[in-house]
Amino acid sequence: MNFTRWSPRLPGSPRRTAAARGFRGAVPSARAGRQGRRAAAEPPAGAEPDADPGGTASGGGDTGPKPDTEHDVDPGIELPVSATLGRLPAPVAVVHGLDHRTAYVNNAYAAVFGARAPGRPARDALPELAELGLLPLMDQVLRSGTPRTVKARRAPDSRSYTFTCSPIDVGESGGVLVSAADVTDQVEAAERLRAGERMQREAAVALQRSLLPEKLEHPDDLRVAAKYQPGGTDAAVGGDWYDVITLGAGRTAMVIGDVMGRGVRAAAVMGQLRTAVRAYARLDLPPHEVLQLLDGLAAEIDPNQIATCAYAVHDPHEGRLVHASAGHLPILIRDADGTVRRVDEPTGPPLGTGGWVHGSAELPFPPGSTAVLYTDGLIERRGQDIEEGVNALASAFAGAAGAPGVVCDRLIRSLGVTAEHDDDVAVLVLEHPLRDDGEAELFRSAALDLLGGVEAAPRARAFADGVLASWRFPAELRELGVLAASELVANSLQHGSPPMRLRLRRTDRRLIVEVTDGDDRLPRRRHAEPGDENGRGISIVATIASTWGSRRTLGGGKAVWCEFALPGEHGH
Repeated sequence: MNFTRWSPRLPGSPRRTAAARGFRGAVPSARAGRQGRRAAAEPPAGAEPDADPGGTASGGGDTGPKPDTEHDVDPGIELPVSATLGRLPAPVAVVHGLDHRTAYVNNAYAAVFGARAPGRPARDALPELAELGLLPLMDQVLRSGTPRTVKARRAPDSRSYTFTCSPIDVGESGGVLVSAADVTDQVEAAERLRAGERMQREAAVALQRSLLPEKLEHPDDLRVAAKYQPGGTDAAVGGDWYDVITLGAGRTAMVIGDVMGRGVRAAAVMGQLRTAVRAYARLDLPPHEVLQLLDGLAAEIDPNQIATCAYAVHDPHEGRLVHASAGHLPILIRDADGTVRRVDEPTGPPLGTGGWVHGSAELPFPPGSTAVLYTDGLIERRGQDIEEGVNALASAFAGAAGAPGVVCDRLIRSLGVTAEHDDDVAVLVLEHPLRDDGEAELFRSAALDLLGGVEAAPRARAFADGVLASWRFPAELRELGVLAASELVANSLQHGSPPMRLRLRRTDRRLIVEVTDGDDRLPRRRHAEPGDENGRGISIVATIASTWGSRRTLGGGKAVWCEFALPGEHGH
């Protein structure tokens, strides 16, 4: 920007040479003469060529008045640049030289920052520019000749300004014009918008956390831990969830899911699905049937919301996991020797899509095994195939030793998840621990196959009495256990079909009695009339036991079970 040639255009007035008016009171006057000569020799960009010295235009001999151009002014009007800048409502300062000596500040600048005397370096005369970090920017502008802008800097008057530094041709070394645009209203509006978004996100996070379990249930035979981390402060919270549900008879369900989308709506849908999972789990259904029910419910809650889910059940009697997946990422299992297995099957489409029959599968999960269930926020990265993320997790999982809570933290750190991570992360780790000899005494099991016939009930009573005596249970608890085993076996003999099996299991907290048979009709408790000879078995079991239940088994058939809480000296 050349200030020695800048003046208002007044149409119809004759041309005035650029040297006739300088930057009055703003730059050294010696510079004006040199700039005037340059202006006379070099027409402004876009203007018509000047006439030749003899007064004849390049296109003919017309010596009349020259047409108006951008720099035509009335020679009788004095409008110096300093007066023009002084009337601008925006703060303006002009500096020149390598040390940015103050040449001029307008009235608006003085009103915001105070009056400034000319001639002193900007570092001393304009300390506010140094505080705002503009001096290095002014150095760049002076060297490169390219304008630079910094946005929304808060000035000492508590208002916000966007500063633009433009190169100008003044002084021997050139100069910089610093102009400020007041953007306080825009900044405050943006801050209000961010505050509203922050409040909405905090509400979604609070809703999300309130819907997740405050404290995980701790099964007798498993050690479990979970970690949930919402996305960074600029990311809307998603619909990740997890849960651990004790099913009875020593069995435990683990679930993890992710509702697509973000914000309060995704968190609300997540809460409804999690509540439904707990309700369906209490029915003790196979994993694929739970997902089948969830699929229909998800479509009813919101047809536009899609969710993925993995559901697995651990059975300590069998040392296995029964699992099913609705479009979720594969479960990873680490064996006692450190080998990591990836469980890919069976996987159906996400919840809410409908029209699909899910399936369950079994896999071994003996003592010493550890499994991890997770959401895509742990492994998914922009520009990376999700398979690479799963492989990276498997590699990290292979070396992540320690208790389940420690494993959660190590996996999150190994996968590079920080507080600024842009997606929600949920991780659930479960371990079937190897127990030493002292602990193993508190976790025992025994089973007896029953062929039916009149001898089945006496054999079951004798077997239960001998096993419970060897486990050194008190006489009263032993008698209750034998009675429960006898009633369950009698019920199976009358209403079930072979093969039949009696299983006894003790943990450090409870005694479990379970009978399985080949008939899938589930028993129900009913009121028996005084004259009825049958119908009292389940009522007796429900009365003497802490809890009881039944379920269908995967291969067809059913299991009926009951539990007795151990006395304080045996349990926790």
